[in-house]
Amino acid sequence: MILERATMDLETRILIVDDDEGIRSLIGEFLGKHGYATETAADPAAMREHLARGRFDLIVLDVMMPREDGLTALRALGPDAPPVIMLSAVCSDVDRIVGLEMGADDYLAKPCNPRELLARIRTVLRRRAGTGGPVERVISAAPEPRPVNDVHSGECLYFSGWRMDLGLRLLFDPANRLISLSDGEFRLLRAFAEHPRRVLTRDQLLDWSRGEDSDHYDRAIDVQLSRLRRKLAEGEGGGDIIRTVRNEGYLFVPSVSGDIPAA
Repeated sequence: MILERATMDLETRILIVDDDEGIRSLIGEFLGKHGYATETAADPAAMREHLARGRFDLIVLDVMMPREDGLTALRALGPDAPPVIMLSAVCSDVDRIVGLEMGADDYLAKPCNPRELLARIRTVLRRRAGTGGPVERVISAAPEPRPVNDVHSGECLYFSGWRMDLGLRLLFDPANRLISLSDGEFRLLRAFAEHPRRVLTRDQLLDWSRGEDSDHYDRAIDVQLSRLRRKLAEGEGGGDIIRTVRNEGYLFVPSVSGDIPAA
């Protein structure tokens, strides 16, 4: 029986996608010890190269990655893609709902217990296989993932073609591409968007984005501002959304429409 199970698992190929080499190795070695054939990719581009070269039965996909995040990569997968388990350090109820709405088969918080990941993998494979046939036979019958731009909370701010969903804490550029922001970066952008077209000092940004905890983030906000501007620049027309005003502060250039709280 043990030999039969090991042979079955070795025919199951799992692709692990994470920008952290240590996590890729850890998960790959653990699943390998339990009889699964694994390959790893450092980013979504490498993931697509692996998928073009061969068949995989399941993808373990990290959410927070530079350049292209996991949710964007998930959205781009076609209806014949293997099932996907998302891993994310940001794992609130809203984050899980968005991931599942976009087509993920499961969503797990990082850092995760490898044994829990193993159990989730086995559950997803059984569920997608249905009656126990090969997984690839039923993949084509899976529903196409819901476009991410169709997921919204109804509480949004709009500027220069961009959409900032305050309820789901998501940001989309004018091409409807999801721009992955950390929680701190999102709060900082919200502070700008709720006070548009006026010069904001560093202290004001700290107060509006951090509140009572601003003293603890006095230095961190500089790093977050730099990262936020870089991520905005990756989107369509996002290179000049936040402008530096020398010796005064920062200016959120575009006008904003939507339900903006009173200043």
